Amino acid sequence: MNTDQLVEALVADGAAGTNPIGRSLGLALAAGIALSLVVFFLTLGIRPDIRPALETWRFDLKIATALLGLVLAFGVCRDCARPDMPRHPLRRLLPLLALIVAAVTVELALVPEAAWRQRLIGSNSLICLPMVPILSLAPLAAVLWTLRRAAPASPVLAGAAAGLMAALSGATLYAFHCFDDSPLFVATWYTLATLIVTSVGALLGRRLLRW
Repeated sequence: MNTDQLVEALVADGAAGTNPIGRSLGLALAAGIALSLVVFFLTLGIRPDIRPALETWRFDLKIATALLGLVLAFGVCRDCARPDMPRHPLRRLLPLLALIVAAVTVELALVPEAAWRQRLIGSNSLICLPMVPILSLAPLAAVLWTLRRAAPASPVLAGAAAGLMAALSGATLYAFHCFDDSPLFVATWYTLATLIVTSVGALLGRRLLRW
């Protein structure tokens, strides 16, 4: 059996299976998030001013951005898990990029230039950078384990997609603790933390997802 025949067989098997990859990834992500929730409440917890924070557009936008990213990253990961991966799966992330750019633009317009640096650095950057990856560990492990039973066309890209989805799940949890709600902070530090986990996912995918 040559490679093309193998791919066709895997695609046909996935289409006829009773447990499609999307459902498997969803279950794995949910299990990983459940474990991360335990870590979250043991180490951080929800910020004490959560009620007034929910009434501010910056906090609401931060949560919405993380959740949108998580939903879009799930679609990317599902696409990358297939042997017949569609072209340019990362295009799914364009709405997230557009939202981040728009949010930063609005923030720069509303906040005096003298305050840009303070909004950018915030007060939790040194906590955000390690905690988002830590909260991403369980989802990343669960999703990679699930992907090992799939046949991704690109192990590196599938691993990176797993890392991206895991990072955004961790970022969503961390956002409920973080006191820095400025889009400048979110676009900088959440992105850096996400890139770390995405890179780790790509490296692990290269080793673990080859077939």
